[in-house]
Amino acid sequence: MNFEIKSLSVASAALLKADGLIVLLSDSYKSSKDELLSVVDHALKAGDFETKAGKSLSLYRAAGFSASRVVFAGVGEGSTKDVRQAMASAMGHFKGTKAKQLVVCFADTPTDQALKSVVTGAAEASYVYTTTKSKPEGRELQRVLVGVPKLGKLKSVLDSQAATVAGVEFAKEWANRPANYATPTLLADAARSLVKFPKIKCQVLGPKEVEKLKMGAFMAVAQGSEQPLQFIVLRYEGAAKSQAPTVLVGKGITFDCGGVSIKPAAEMDEMKYDMCGAASVLGVFRALGELSPAINVIGLIPACENLVNGRAVKPGDVVTSMSGQTIEILNTDAEGRLVLCDALTYAERFKPRAVIDIATLTGACVVALGAVRSGLFSNDEGLVAGLSEAGANSSDPCWRMPLDDEYAEGLKTNFADVANVAGRAGGAVTAAKFLQRFTAKFPWAHLDIAGTAWKSGAAKGATGRPVPLLMAYLTGTGK
Repeated sequence: MNFEIKSLSVASAALLKADGLIVLLSDSYKSSKDELLSVVDHALKAGDFETKAGKSLSLYRAAGFSASRVVFAGVGEGSTKDVRQAMASAMGHFKGTKAKQLVVCFADTPTDQALKSVVTGAAEASYVYTTTKSKPEGRELQRVLVGVPKLGKLKSVLDSQAATVAGVEFAKEWANRPANYATPTLLADAARSLVKFPKIKCQVLGPKEVEKLKMGAFMAVAQGSEQPLQFIVLRYEGAAKSQAPTVLVGKGITFDCGGVSIKPAAEMDEMKYDMCGAASVLGVFRALGELSPAINVIGLIPACENLVNGRAVKPGDVVTSMSGQTIEILNTDAEGRLVLCDALTYAERFKPRAVIDIATLTGACVVALGAVRSGLFSNDEGLVAGLSEAGANSSDPCWRMPLDDEYAEGLKTNFADVANVAGRAGGAVTAAKFLQRFTAKFPWAHLDIAGTAWKSGAAKGATGRPVPLLMAYLTGTGK
């Protein structure tokens, strides 16, 4: 999907050939001398249209407009939320119309955030998953031209957001695929496909290499599946080698039945989304490839399935992690932290400026925060501030959760250095406390995205979060 931006008045936008024109009007709009806007003036006076966010007025083959369909949409005060609501309302008028080219024109010069909302809104409204459909009807919309009264620095804002959208949709694609279309091996292939961008490199370690690294926790989870584990290492090299990288670690459980501690059957199909952390890392690298910022980033994805066979790890088994710490696996459905802990230890070799792990880790985080904010845990105040600001700036918010030492008491066991679970109370926190044991050598943050990575019900599908948050942080807009 292509996004462009030009300096355009409403009058000049009206002359452009396109399948549709969306004109965004804020509360500050006043009656215009432009004849093309007279219909809006009449509608406002008659009470048939408001500039309140979400309100819209649709015209078909209106005189003076080249586009066959024209939609006037209110953006209220022009906030991020208002513009996204306006775009959702306006795009609804084009559903089923097979519109391929749209012009979106601001009557007033937008803020950076408002422009980002237009890009995101157009992409979200037109996204279609097709990979496993026999007669796919893909996305019709191919091009969006955004018109603004004054261009200024807005082109760089649009380019950045368009790259983020490309990353979000790459993450959605791999998260939405069913598990038999997104095995660890296929996930590794997706990572390899990103080397088409000149600054990205990819290495994939298989079972033998992982065994040599002594990743006992990761191997324990994978041993219940016929699918071989894959440890994916992505490198984005946009700066000098002397610049320390940020390391992103994405949980890549491509399907999770819970292992011997098997999950209930209801909604188990949604456990294809247990690799959304991995998908978000892939999405970030897709966006980095498009944007090409002057930074260094490492992506680590421990990918495997958590299934049940005669070799599957059992409750009470003790394994040795790459760090040398032994772990009593009291619950095999707490497998995400087991694959992540070895990846976190592996991250030490990069001497990172920071390490951020992203995981659909706990149902407890869904209970705590719902689907609005991702859970944020960290041992570093600067990292907390940067990620929190990035979340706010990207409309992909997170919320800091506690890491008091007392929460680790439940992880004590008589049979190993640590247990992998500590009971139901504070489950999201105790999971983070487990991971924290493997992060002493670098600033670390953990994003629990179990509530934000996908939607259930009629709107079932991946959200692509937290790609926007991570891109805002990495590119400096959230430091």
